[in-house]
Order: sequence, then C-alpha cells, then structure tokens
Amino acid sequence: MDEQTQTATSDRRNDAAAFFTEGAPIRDTKAPDVDIAQMWTQHKFANKLVNPANRRKLNVIIVGTGLAGASAAATMGEAGYNIKTFFYQDSARRAHSIAAQGGINAAKNYNDDGDSTYRLFYDTVKGGDYRSRETNVYRLAEVSTNIIDQCVAQGVPFAREYGGLLDNRSFGGVQVARTFYAAGQTGQQLLIGAYQAMERQVAKGTVKEYKRHEMLEVIIKDGRARGIVARDMVTGEIETHLADVVVLATGGYGNVFFLSTNAMGCNITAPWRAHRKGAYFGNPCYTQIHPTCIPVSGDHQSKLTLMSESLRNDGRIWVPKNEADCDKDPRDIPEDARDYYLERIYPAFGNLVPRDIASRQAKNMCDEGRGVGPLVDEVDEHGNKRQMRRGVYLDFTAAMERMGEAAVKEKYGNLFDMYARITGEDPYKTPMRIYPAVHYTMGGLWVDYDLQTSITGLYCTGEANFSDHGANRLGASSLMQCLADGYFVLPNTIRNYLADGPFEPITDDDPAVLEARRAVEDRIQKFLSINGERTVDSFHKELGRIMWEYCGMERTEEGLTKAIGLIRDLKKEFWSNVKVLGAADTLNQSLEKAGRVADFIELGELMCIDALHRRESCGGHFRAESQTEDGEALRHDDEFAYVAAWEYAGMNGDDSDGAPQHPVLHKEDLVYKFIELKQRSYK
Repeated sequence: MDEQTQTATSDRRNDAAAFFTEGAPIRDTKAPDVDIAQMWTQHKFANKLVNPANRRKLNVIIVGTGLAGASAAATMGEAGYNIKTFFYQDSARRAHSIAAQGGINAAKNYNDDGDSTYRLFYDTVKGGDYRSRETNVYRLAEVSTNIIDQCVAQGVPFAREYGGLLDNRSFGGVQVARTFYAAGQTGQQLLIGAYQAMERQVAKGTVKEYKRHEMLEVIIKDGRARGIVARDMVTGEIETHLADVVVLATGGYGNVFFLSTNAMGCNITAPWRAHRKGAYFGNPCYTQIHPTCIPVSGDHQSKLTLMSESLRNDGRIWVPKNEADCDKDPRDIPEDARDYYLERIYPAFGNLVPRDIASRQAKNMCDEGRGVGPLVDEVDEHGNKRQMRRGVYLDFTAAMERMGEAAVKEKYGNLFDMYARITGEDPYKTPMRIYPAVHYTMGGLWVDYDLQTSITGLYCTGEANFSDHGANRLGASSLMQCLADGYFVLPNTIRNYLADGPFEPITDDDPAVLEARRAVEDRIQKFLSINGERTVDSFHKELGRIMWEYCGMERTEEGLTKAIGLIRDLKKEFWSNVKVLGAADTLNQSLEKAGRVADFIELGELMCIDALHRRESCGGHFRAESQTEDGEALRHDDEFAYVAAWEYAGMNGDDSDGAPQHPVLHKEDLVYKFIELKQRSYK
C-alpha cells in the first residue's frame, strides 16, 4: 500500500471513529470445541436437564408469537413450563410470519441432486458473504430436516408431486432444489401449524396469552432479565409481568425505512429497549433488499408488496437493451432487443443469483436509464430531484410456452392474482414489473450459541437476533431459522439456564420493577405533553427517506456521514415538535406509533454508524468505495471479518434534549474452521 493510500485509509478510519468508541473484543464461548458435525449433539447432552416437577415451578415470558415465538411457546408449554406470551395483534395468527410466500429450506435431498447438511451450511455461509458464525449456521442446517417432519405431522399442506412425495423448488443462491412450499402461502400454513400447537397448550393451561399487549421495557434485576413492562393497547393500562427468563421473538426492523415489505405494525421497540438496558446489537447495517417486489407507485403508499422469490424459478428478468424502448409495450419489444442481464452476467446461476446481487443489478439497469414503468420522483445522493423509471420485467412467456398456462397457474396462481389486484395488469398477458424493496434484516440482538443475549436470562430468537445469515439471507431461510430456533434450539439451550431456577422471587414493588415501570410512564407522558405541529407519520416518512437514500442499496462515506447529521436533527425536532393525539388510558394508535418511531430514529443512527465504520462491501451492505472492477461487492477480510456488536452507552441528558454518547463497538472475530474464506462468485 503506497503512502497516499495509507493516508486516505487512515483519514477514513478517523472519520468513522468520530462516532463511536471501541471496546473489548467478545466471543461465543458456548459452542463445544469439537468437529462441527458433532457439536450440537454434544452440546445438547452437556446441557443440564430440568425434571418435569421442577418445570411447573418455572415461568417464561415470550414476546412475539410469529413462527419463532409460537413454536417456542408450543414446545416449552408442552414440556411443562409456565409460559406467558405477549403480542400486539388481536390474534397470534396475524403475526407477520403469515406473509412469507415462497418456501422453507431443508437439506433432505429428495431430488438426489447433491444436497446435504454440509451443502446447506456452505450455501448459507457463502450466501451471507462469509459474515455469519459458522457454528450456528451448521446447527441450522442440521436441524432443518426435523422441521419438515414436524410440520408434516402438524398437517401443514406442503405441495406434493404426482406420486405423493413432497415437492421441492429452487431459490436464489443455490443450485439444488431444497425448498418445501405450500403454493405461495408457505408462511401462512406454517404459522397456522405453530399457532395450533400453541393453542393446544393454551387449552391445557401451560400457555397464557396476552393479546393486544406491547412490550415497552425489560426488567433487569441483579444483572438478570426478570420480566417486562407492557401496555394493554386497548385500555392503556401499564402492566408488569415477572418471570425467571425472558425470550424476545419480535421479528425484524425493516420498517426503519418506512416503505418496506413488512406489515405496518412491525417495529424494533422490544429489542431496542433491551439494547438500551445492555443487550448488544449485532450488525445493524445488514439489511436485505428483496429484488422481487411491486415497484413504488407514488407518495401515497405506506408499504410495499413482495412477490415471492419463487417466481424467479420460471420467470425471466430483463430490460430493453435500448433506452428508447423503455416506454414501449414489452410485448412489442423483440427478443433480440431484450437484455436478460442476470443470465448474461451470471450464467451459472442466472435468475437464481442471491437477493443482494439481483437487487443491485436491477438498480444498475435502472441507473443506466433502462428501467421500465412510469417515471417516479426521487432525490439523488446529492439532494437533487430527478425522475427515473424504477422497474424491470419478470416475464413468464417462455414458462407458459414450455409448461402451459394451466401449470403456471397451479404453481403461482395466487401470486399472479395478487399482482393483478394491486396493479390492474394481467401478468399472464403482460410481464410483471418488479423492483427491489427493503424486506429482511440480518442484524439484530447479539446472541451466543445458546441464543442468549449479553444480558443474562434474556434470549432472542428468529429474525430478532443476528446469528445465522451474515450480510445477506438466502431465500426460504427465514422460516427455517424461526422454526429451528423455536422448536429445536431454544428448548434445548434455555433449560441449561433454567436448571438453576427458580430464581429468587421478585415482586411488583421491587425497586428494579418500579424503576422500569416509571420509565415507561414518564416516556408516555412526555409524548403526550409535547403537543407540537408534526404528525408521527411525517417523522417516520422523513426518516425512511434518509435511510433509503444514504443507507439503502448503496452506501458511501459522504452519504452516511450526512445521514447521521440529518437523523440527529430529526430526533431533536421529533422531541420538540411531534403531535401525539389522544390520551394514555385508552386505545391510542398515535401513541403506539410515537414510541416505535422514536426507537426507529435511534436505531437509524446506529445503522448508519455501523455502515460507516465497515469500509467494505459484503452482501446487502454495499459501499461504493469498495467494489471490484465489474461492480461486485469487495470484502476486506483482513480488517472486517468480525461481527460488530454494539453496546449502548447512554445519553448526555434525557431522550428529549440529550445527545447520545458514542456507542461502544465490540468485535467478535469470525474464525472459519470448516469453510474456506474466499471472494463470493456466482458466475
């Protein structure tokens, strides 16, 4: 490295370091030091047991009842623990897991096409651009086969071949067919299975549900998580609930961008409240942009709609070769004037490249002026307004010629119907238009091999933790992780902790409980007392624009630095000018949103700091300063082969007028013993 390059690198390092301090390194000490194929078996055996009589004395709080939370509640309830579940929906069946469409991965090798536990493990680590902990990922691959058997036993109606065997299809980033599916409703069917299993325990009395309740604080006593403070969203009552252990299963934080494929209620509040109490937040900048979404149509939208990645199995993605053809009817563009760019650039994987690569290439095509669809207003990285076409074609013409329209309808009919209802266009006659949108978050609370956070007695499962997907999640792996954590991993690891319980009793008048409750009540009153001029939604939309422009599909040092300043200014205005209507002691959605957006603003700043400090491109984190000559992500393993685990350092003052102290970065080095680290290639 020459002197000029060394100086530039040093300057960049100093610029990023102005926003954080570096703390002591950390590591996961729970995974046994044995061959990876024996690790989980040995760990389960070494963990302590809790006899059935003692389980009845132990109390477990689970926040969230999507796939991860419902499966954990069902399994632990059946084991005999006393479970309390909390969810903000009116029914656990309305958790956002229900929206997942395409499928769930498992290494059963039904097609005899070379799949195995190791190959699923390898594909997942490679798909995450070598930024995930290999011990956790191997365990995920290992238990994946059990998930399918569990779900079939529950009656989940997976698609089947003519002979009655379970069918499989492929998803991005792999060259085998390992994805089990139920038409385009896999998440719905899996959630119904987990929900029914949980309701069985509700009927037996081992699980108690608290619907329309939102967790607003975690209670920490003597360094251990001992309960939560929740608000009854119907009556407004603030409640304290105590237990021996707390599990967070609250999903991801994609709604920090405002426009995403997530349900509008999805939020970061439960993990963020835990983060502020000492739980490390792992890799917050790792967000996933899904390539197969219905494009933005205007400022009126509050969310975006996902079209399943499974469509890429048979649909072909293309744009016109010539910019002059972009406003033509796609049926009038001849075959030789079409650029099937994924098939051209990545011939080995074609349209089945991983999501981050497919998303980035769609953006590149549109940036070149070859996007399709209506012109939409946007702002570039320098703040200049412009109009662009943000869409590419997903075309099933060849599939219908090969398979017949009836066969396409049988595989994808509900997805085609959904597209037609939303856009008013018939995808059987005209190619779909798709464009990337925020979808999934690989970051989340840092957990060890046992899924325990840095707070003793606080566990985190599913998308709410960081552990399995690195810098990019492969399609159909989210449902796999959620059910693996809930059915098979957490019940086997949490018992090692609960074997030492029941812990010393804690009461509602304990100082730690009163302090947590008072903090919630004071925060609510602060929201209601500001009486400013701007709605909560207006702040959320502005935060979303900042995040999308500067911490979205492409990030730069200049843009991220600017975003941090803009977010800090937005936070100051929020706490002085937000208007929250209504009262605290009643149903109040404006109040609910205010708490969630306040947490999103703080998270957004940490995401930008994390993205700024990581001066490399990997997976969904694409730094424009770090790319190969042909525009692919360029990692720097010598500097950044670690998990970034951030510790909250507090505020100089209170939330409303204080400036945040520098968050503390703890690095967990990623050591690969069973996979070779190399630059990712899908060509």
